[in-house]
Amino acid sequence: MSPSGEMPTWTKSPAALQAAFRAALERFPAAEQRQMFGYPAAFANGNMWTSLFQERWVVRLPDAARGELLAIDGARPFEPMPGRSMTGYATLPPTVLANADELHAWLTRAWEHTVSLPAKEARTPETSQTEELTATPPTSPRGASSSGSRTGRPRRSSW
Repeated sequence: MSPSGEMPTWTKSPAALQAAFRAALERFPAAEQRQMFGYPAAFANGNMWTSLFQERWVVRLPDAARGELLAIDGARPFEPMPGRSMTGYATLPPTVLANADELHAWLTRAWEHTVSLPAKEARTPETSQTEELTATPPTSPRGASSSGSRTGRPRRSSW
């Protein structure tokens, strides 16, 4: 939410930018494509490495490479909401977007960085509930059993 408590209004990415995104990702066939914040995004091992957000193209880079990118006029840290930057992400400047070779070079750096990161485990609602129910219950401070209710089933600790 915004500081005023209202949800921000986001605009769709321009059609030309969406077409460029799809075309650029053809050179990364191992990338998993799906939506993030309602925008096209690409993932490697469960980690987002590039995405569109409104009229911006976002990439995930290691610190040194991100510093290089941010030194280019027009590049910015990625903030989906003002003052809320996403660590590790920056937006590509118009000069990079206008040059196919430069765009591919930055996307390659983002891809290589992201595939080097540990894979994220997919969490489904079923997995989360199973983990919660099979977790070892805490010991009661008085030594009494806290293993569950009168039914013998474990209690959910998140209630």
